[in-house]
Amino acid sequence: MTESSEPASHHQPHVIENRIVYAALSGYIAPGERLGEKELSEIFKVSRTLVREAMIRLQARGIVEVMPRRGWFVIEPTVEEARNTINARRALEVGMLATADHVTPEKIAILREHVRNEQRALEEDDRAQRSYLLGHFHVCLAETIGNPVLGSILQDLTTRTVLIAALYQSTHDAHESCDEHSQIIDALEAGEPMEAVRLMDMHLKHVEKALNYRDVASRMESLKSVLQKGPSL
Repeated sequence: MTESSEPASHHQPHVIENRIVYAALSGYIAPGERLGEKELSEIFKVSRTLVREAMIRLQARGIVEVMPRRGWFVIEPTVEEARNTINARRALEVGMLATADHVTPEKIAILREHVRNEQRALEEDDRAQRSYLLGHFHVCLAETIGNPVLGSILQDLTTRTVLIAALYQSTHDAHESCDEHSQIIDALEAGEPMEAVRLMDMHLKHVEKALNYRDVASRMESLKSVLQKGPSL
């Protein structure tokens, strides 16, 4: 194996796993994209065994899947899976805010800084950073108000949501998302958790409404019809 100038810790499966999650959140990895063990082992300068271990961990998190004799692929969620993902997020995030105690000024400052970074990415038209920050806001929110376990779960769900948005051609405006994040923080700062609940519920409804389920389903039906009725050449 080729020697790397990076520390040995950079060779661990969890580092490979986290970098792939970051790439997915940033929009660098598309739904259905093949992730070859050989290519990844060359990128990370590690054995295929370590790459495989990282991929197995990602499979357990619902971010990749393995196809016999074909390899590892980024998930392509069905319409039902997409809806289930959004509904799971709604249950978790609304519940989290409903039970949130007093959010200290220090915690509000952390959340404000995150939104400022979102705004900066929007102003600079940095699409990768924008995608990552808009998704990671929900993880930051969970971790900041004191629920790191929920933050870990939301990391996977938001990654799936980014892939869903790419697959179903989301029209949700990034500026709108950023504004909605800011409004949620306003409600928490004002000591109004139920208003934060209402705003989060509305935000996630906007995310789902922007997904173009119909066109994807229509294209699949058209393809099915062609394949079933087309001539045998």
